[in-house]
Amino acid sequence: MLDERNALVADIRHFNRFYTRTVGLLDETLTQSAFTLTEARVLFELGRRDRPAASEAAGEHGFLAEAFHIDMGPTASDIAKQLRVDAAYLTRILRKFAGEGLTETRVDPADKRRRILSLTARGEAALSGLQTAADRDTARLIENLPDHRLHELGGALRKAAELLGDPTQENLDGTPEVTLRPHRVGDVGWVVQRQAKLYAEEYGWSIEFEALLAEIGSDFIRNFLPGRDFCWIAERAGLPVGAVFLVHLDDEVAKLRMLHVEASARGMGIGKRLVEQCIDQARTCGYRRLVLWTNDILVAARAIYERAGFRLVGEERHRSFGKDLVGQTWELDL
Repeated sequence: MLDERNALVADIRHFNRFYTRTVGLLDETLTQSAFTLTEARVLFELGRRDRPAASEAAGEHGFLAEAFHIDMGPTASDIAKQLRVDAAYLTRILRKFAGEGLTETRVDPADKRRRILSLTARGEAALSGLQTAADRDTARLIENLPDHRLHELGGALRKAAELLGDPTQENLDGTPEVTLRPHRVGDVGWVVQRQAKLYAEEYGWSIEFEALLAEIGSDFIRNFLPGRDFCWIAERAGLPVGAVFLVHLDDEVAKLRMLHVEASARGMGIGKRLVEQCIDQARTCGYRRLVLWTNDILVAARAIYERAGFRLVGEERHRSFGKDLVGQTWELDL
């Protein structure tokens, strides 16, 4: 394990050298502006804490804006603590900003001892130009990346941030945020592969189950009706951790299929959210009934269905996937 950690340290240092060289962080100034990297970070800190709501409403989340998410009303000590900048060095930067008319100081009405820093109109203009330049340079960095790999890079970046403890990748309780999105090319194949592997590991089901999943997935793709058929992928920190399908049987009846949640993401309510998404969409589409087929050993899934209002309408014993099982049919009147 020590050798693995040492190898990872080497990999991280190699990436750091590559990235700092690629984006020009070793240059004298950032994005060929009048500001060093540290000065740019301080400038953003001031702008972000001064007008967070306005910036978010206007969509002004540039390269620097994505890096820091903080509250209003900074003092010099707040900035020094947030950026881990030497206080004397920060004082020199703030004096430079004040001398150039970029910042102003006001007394905190809640505490007369505090001096709140903020950007002037000139400072706002400087920050806006810096963010635009940073966005431009970052866009150039990925301009040769194929469209189908953009999501892969985004997921890798979010995953790296999560593993290294970035709080912006987490909910208030400290867990990474989970989102649901519609399926894309490649997702159905991922569902087949992951669910087959999980059920082989957890229940000992044979490759026969993978064949069934592949048939369901193939039918979904070949017979897909936009606005009537759906697949949602649950993502955590940009990586897929679960899925569910909603497929039409006829104009009034839809079927919930292939619900699964990765073992690493269980206990977070993801299965419940996926089922609720199916139910809500089925109602929106005007289906009158939602049905599903499962097996009695899938206890966690059955509990979700029952809590969602499904009722058990039939059972049958069968031998499938190398096991003796009891199949169950559940229905929900919409």
